[in-house]
Amino acid sequence: MIKAFEGKIALVTGASRGIGAATARALAAQGAHVIITARTAKDLEAVEDSIFEAGGSATIAPLDLTDGDSIARLAAAVNERWGKVDMLVLNAAMLGTLAPVPAIDGAEFARLFTLNVTAQQVLIASFDALLRKSEAGRLLALTSSVGAKPRAFWGAYGASKAALENLVQSYGEEVKNLSPVRVAIIDPGKTRTKMRASAYPGEDPATVKEPSVVADAIVGLLRSEFETGYRLTLQQ
Repeated sequence: MIKAFEGKIALVTGASRGIGAATARALAAQGAHVIITARTAKDLEAVEDSIFEAGGSATIAPLDLTDGDSIARLAAAVNERWGKVDMLVLNAAMLGTLAPVPAIDGAEFARLFTLNVTAQQVLIASFDALLRKSEAGRLLALTSSVGAKPRAFWGAYGASKAALENLVQSYGEEVKNLSPVRVAIIDPGKTRTKMRASAYPGEDPATVKEPSVVADAIVGLLRSEFETGYRLTLQQ
């Protein structure tokens, strides 16, 4: 039986755990060759092993997304080996410290925006040509409800997600009439991740959905004929 993403190349950032890891496994299960990135090689290797054990294929690419040169090198390597990217899932992000806006630490705020916004622009710039080489390039970006609906103490993270959404959707508008590339935003809602555990340390993890639920929704979206500007919001 031919799988939905047979012959497709996918790149998933922040893929060493949580939603990123689950998404990588789900895409590989549908036949995609998945390039998985994160800072920690050991954790990426564990995800890669699980993909191989399930009969899928993957390549690990340990890197720090705040280093723009490393992203450019990865894009060059992907171009040389595969010549395209069919699916780019922008998942990597940092939460930062939850604090009132006047108390936001400037240095941490800069680091947060470097990863959550600047690195995402560099990823788009570096992989734009490879997405355009696909017959149906797809770019998905993970957001948060606080990007659209401000919440006390979440100003830094929320601002970064609002900026990410605008950046990604602007790119989508720029390319939609010039290429088959389509762009969508995904708000996963409450999900059992390390980031959420940091934000809600007293929450019972069993009360929120597993990352695999989000991953299955991402696969479903990528199998559909969505138009640029589509926003998938999962139930809380």
